[in-house]
Amino acid sequence: MVELREPLDELLRQPHTFTAGTTFPRAKEIRLYDTTLRDGEQTPGVAFSPEQKYELACLLSDAGLHMLDVGFPSAAASERRSLGLILEGKRSGRLRPDLEIVVMCRSNAKDIDTTVEILADLGAKPKDVSFFIFTSGSDLHLKYKIGRTLLALEGRKAEEWLELPVSFYQEANVRMAAGAIAHARSRGVETIEFGGEDGSRADVDYLIRLASACYAAGGSRYAFPDTVGYFAPEGVDFYIPKLVAAFPDKPLVVHFHNDFGLGAYNTVRALHHGATIPTCTVNGLGERAGNAPLHTTVMILKELYGITIPGFRYDMLWTLRRKVEELSGITVAATEPVIGHNVFTHETGIHTAGITIHPAIYQVIEPDMVGGELRFLFGKHSGAMAIEAVLQRHKPALDAEKVEITPRLVQLLLQLVKSVREKKASAALDQGVRDYYARLDRLGLTEEDLLAYAVVLGREPR
Repeated sequence: MVELREPLDELLRQPHTFTAGTTFPRAKEIRLYDTTLRDGEQTPGVAFSPEQKYELACLLSDAGLHMLDVGFPSAAASERRSLGLILEGKRSGRLRPDLEIVVMCRSNAKDIDTTVEILADLGAKPKDVSFFIFTSGSDLHLKYKIGRTLLALEGRKAEEWLELPVSFYQEANVRMAAGAIAHARSRGVETIEFGGEDGSRADVDYLIRLASACYAAGGSRYAFPDTVGYFAPEGVDFYIPKLVAAFPDKPLVVHFHNDFGLGAYNTVRALHHGATIPTCTVNGLGERAGNAPLHTTVMILKELYGITIPGFRYDMLWTLRRKVEELSGITVAATEPVIGHNVFTHETGIHTAGITIHPAIYQVIEPDMVGGELRFLFGKHSGAMAIEAVLQRHKPALDAEKVEITPRLVQLLLQLVKSVREKKASAALDQGVRDYYARLDRLGLTEEDLLAYAVVLGREPR
């Protein structure tokens, strides 16, 4: 590598040239909220065992995450087992004492009471975790998703469902959400997160009215979601300033999905407007196109805006990627920003020549910053400089074998790697792609699998 004679900032226009005036909360006020164990597990075909969830919780704690969504303890025995392992991990000191554990409940007394009882069975108190008590936010969800539930709570007839105006469901939802929060408070819950699904398609004035009622009932923080990943950045600019202004002394959680690839950027933009708690998942796992990815969210903040989260282990991003790939069965794309297998790999002659002069010519993130490693891949597009650079890196080993690095050897190797790569059968690559998609289907049961089981079970004598 060539030693630069001038400072790098004089040779390049860095991102801070353009982003230096962008305002954010102070870095120490930003709390990273991971939902890999809950929303990430809702990826089709993904199912973590309790032991795997605990293993991931330990890694996330080590990496410096501040909050951990562990899902619905009331949903299944395995969820209760997961919560028990995580709470024991906190008691034993394996998990950081300041790691906030969040459990999910619907806005009803049954979910809340069941969760309180589960905590008691695990030797814990309601104050030992935070409760996320959620409802719906958009008019579509209020009337057509939970409308019949609201009708029943209000003592109305089921036949009235489609005839009643949206305003009825809005007011009934406010009463339901506030009542659930008040009930949780009466059961000893101290920290209550609340929010309405599909907030990014809801009327913002209604959301403020809903949140005001929830705060009055004892809620601690409002979580605003883009449940279907349908936010344009301009939508963030519209909603978030209004919500921050309405509750200036309260933290704001933002939970954005990634259906248009904007989850991380919209999350960062929300922080610019005053939100302080971004939710993310490792590798961007989640339903449909997933959630705001942890790796791009924290690296956009760090590299493009100069916001470094205190205590966060950026060098664990590749470790987290590999572990979640291993446990979920879902691999990230080779070209995935920051953590993809190929983001620090170079093959083309032009690129490898530049990298051997100075990495900044073609690379803006230092591999070791995120736990990656610079490497060269040799094939059709390789150049002589990369081959020579690798040979020089391993010169002691070659000297021991009495191999001299010469221009002739470099050219012979260059011809060899191009020839070998071109001879690789495309059929093998096609089979690899087919195997990948077949493996994705095998993570869960397909519709065809379900029908086959239905035929077998339906024929059994009753």
